[in-house]
Amino acid sequence: MFHFPVGQAYLDGTKGKKMSLQPSQVELMNRARADLRMGLPVVLERDGQAALIAATETLSEARLTDLRDLGRLVLAITPRRAATLKARAYSDQVARVVVPEDADAAWIAGVADPKDDLMKPMKGPLMTDRGGDERLAMTAITLAKSAMLLPAAVMVTLSDGLGVAARFGLTRVDLTDTPVEAPLSTLTEVVSARVPLEVSTAGRLHIFRPEDGGEEHYAVEIGRPDRADPVLARLHSACFTGDLLGSLKCDCGPQLRAALAAMGEEGAGVLLYLNQEGRGIGLANKMRAYSLQDQGFDTVEANHRLGFEDDERDFRIGSEILKRMGFSAVRLMTNNPAKVAMMEAQGVAVAERVPLKVGRSAHNTAYLDTKAKKSGHLL
Repeated sequence: MFHFPVGQAYLDGTKGKKMSLQPSQVELMNRARADLRMGLPVVLERDGQAALIAATETLSEARLTDLRDLGRLVLAITPRRAATLKARAYSDQVARVVVPEDADAAWIAGVADPKDDLMKPMKGPLMTDRGGDERLAMTAITLAKSAMLLPAAVMVTLSDGLGVAARFGLTRVDLTDTPVEAPLSTLTEVVSARVPLEVSTAGRLHIFRPEDGGEEHYAVEIGRPDRADPVLARLHSACFTGDLLGSLKCDCGPQLRAALAAMGEEGAGVLLYLNQEGRGIGLANKMRAYSLQDQGFDTVEANHRLGFEDDERDFRIGSEILKRMGFSAVRLMTNNPAKVAMMEAQGVAVAERVPLKVGRSAHNTAYLDTKAKKSGHLL
């Protein structure tokens, strides 16, 4: 039986046109994210260069051995993580750590995951590559982040990416002519339905689905807001621990309930519930950050030690949903000036910033103070 090489576009022999059953690049990238989560390597190509990529978090010892058989291993990590490890990044985008020939999966995991940094502070000296095209390494980090894994990936350069993908049945994505930083994925409203809420019986829930197969996002519409007037709105990022469990480590739950209550009292409003848990790093990484906070690091320092920026969320999602719902101006309930700036930059006018100062307690005072000092929140 003849097998098409993975990730290629093919023509129908009788009609001479591209077959619609072939996965698009967006679909292949989503498949690649899923593969990395399961521990399966993927092949990335760009401008004639190819590399086999494996997420460090899900890398097994057996697959590490097989990767090593294909060539020299490099561990791609973020400059934030490299700074923690005292390794030279030589770039503001990615650091490429040379993996020693005798390194096992546990060594690689130790470089990528800061959980044991204080017990095993000496992980080096680490040698890093300098110069050359780093775009495949940057994409590997982006894929790991979007898969909600630790931002680290093992790479091996390939001379024949197509052949390796076909030989092992791996997902292959050719990124030639594709920007390193992908644009915001197209959002489509799937459905909306009436949902009577405690704050208002005139509630309606809208479900928006991104084209790239990522998490769905929600819009809670209270009443019938006039699209011609600035609507009372809040961009609220999902917080499982705060919103659902009532965690006292953050102010998310109180902010969610206070925003909905204000919209109910006013009789109109829109709360956007964006699935960007843990400021965009996912629940598992958020719990890693919590563990680091228990070791004495603040919320920003914990994110940096993990290899993330202070805030990995994409607030463009919120402005896109608002525009798709017909809103062009908002009275934004937020303490975060970055949200105001993003709205304005994306063409949604902010007629007023409405402060939302609730939920401070003895358990989260240090966290809130850090947000104010290091992230510019107006608290």
